[in-house]
Amino acid sequence: MAELPPFLQAVAHPLRWRLLGELSRSDRQVRELTALLGEQQSLVSYHLGHLRRAELVRSRRSAADARDIYYRLDLTRCGAQLAAAGGALHPALRYVAPRPAAPGPTSVLFLTGNSSRSQMAEALLRDRSHGTIAAHSAGSRPKPVHPDAIAAMAARGLDLSTARPKHLDEFAGRHFGHVITLCDRVREVCPEFPGHPDKIHWSMPDPSAEPDGRPAFDRAAGEIAERLDHFLHTCATT
Repeated sequence: MAELPPFLQAVAHPLRWRLLGELSRSDRQVRELTALLGEQQSLVSYHLGHLRRAELVRSRRSAADARDIYYRLDLTRCGAQLAAAGGALHPALRYVAPRPAAPGPTSVLFLTGNSSRSQMAEALLRDRSHGTIAAHSAGSRPKPVHPDAIAAMAARGLDLSTARPKHLDEFAGRHFGHVITLCDRVREVCPEFPGHPDKIHWSMPDPSAEPDGRPAFDRAAGEIAERLDHFLHTCATT
C-alpha cells in the first residue's frame, strides 16, 4: 500500500483544515485563530505545529511587538503538494491551478509605515490586474520612495520614480473593497473605512531595515508578487 501523500497527512484533521482556511485569507496570530475557531489556544498551537513541520505554514515575529508571532499560509507549497497528492493517485488527477479570471470591479488600499512596500504592491497589482483593479497605497509615516524600491520595480519593468508617498489620512472616508496592511505596526493603528472593506494582513519585514540593502527589496517584491497572484483568484470570485 502506497504511503499517504504528505499533504493529506498534514491536513487530515478538521481543525487543521479550518486553520488553513483562516490563514488563506490573512496572516494571523494564535490568539486571533483561537477566537475565530472557538478552540483552546493549546489545541490551536498544537495543530499549527503540525502544519509548520509540514512547511505549509510559516511564522515570523511581529515588528510591532516581538512577543507576538504571525502565521502565514504558504499557498505556493500547498498547491505543489496538492498537485503531487492528486498525481500519486492517478496522473489524470494532477492538479493544475487555473489562471485567475478577470477580476470584478474593486479597489484595494495597501498600507505600510513608510510606503515602500505599499508603493511596490500598488504598482504590482495594477500591472498584474492589467489596470482592472483600482490600486492605491499610503503610509502612517510616509517618506520618499526608497531608491532600492525604485530599482527593484525597474527590474520588473515597472516605474516607481514618479510615485508620490501619501499619508493614510488622505484616504479617510474613502470606500475600498479590500484594505491590505503589509506592516505589523500599521495594522495596530489601521483606521476604520466606510463600507466594511475586507481587511487582510500580510506580515512582511521592512526591507529598508534589512542589512543587505537592495536584495531585501527584491525579496519583498517577490513575496508581494506571489501573494498578489493568489489574491487575484480571490478577487475573481467575489
